[in-house]
Amino acid sequence: MPKTSDATLSAIEATVGEGRAVVAADSGIIIAMMQEALRAGRSATFYVPPPQAQSVMRWYWTPGRVREYGMELVSLEERKRIESELGIKDMGPWYSNRIPCSCGGIYGGFEFMKHGLAEHGKNWVGAVFALKNTAVLRINPTQTAFCPNCGAPLIIMHNYEMMDDKGTLIYGCCSGELPGGTILV
Repeated sequence: MPKTSDATLSAIEATVGEGRAVVAADSGIIIAMMQEALRAGRSATFYVPPPQAQSVMRWYWTPGRVREYGMELVSLEERKRIESELGIKDMGPWYSNRIPCSCGGIYGGFEFMKHGLAEHGKNWVGAVFALKNTAVLRINPTQTAFCPNCGAPLIIMHNYEMMDDKGTLIYGCCSGELPGGTILV
């Protein structure tokens, strides 16, 4: 068992003190926990090694689901706009669906990042993108997307998958109906 530093135990104590849990387990158990949260419709955020999160993302994002939700590569133009207008450094390729509103507005990657900045602040967003050995995987996230033009809530789920320039998952989400099968590790 690896040694745990006092700083790590302090961080665990602080997290548990907020009413949250910290779980250390074999990879297969953590992946099964993420799958079970999806199956049960529970909302949870997992901070896990990138290979664990990528296993769930590859299991969840089947080619059919990618087509159904309209997931597409966020254009270089939109990524440059995110960097220039929002001040978020372009970390590499990522995918997003684009949600149209009846007024003509579109909620996509830019709007998601703008929403994240408003909700969490630039320091938190920057800290997530600075993680080196951790991927953030949101299971059944509950936030609502709003039309950037008229402000109407959009009932279609916004989905995303962000990777660094080496293709390692940084941040992603899964929600909705599930594919069949189990990930064997």
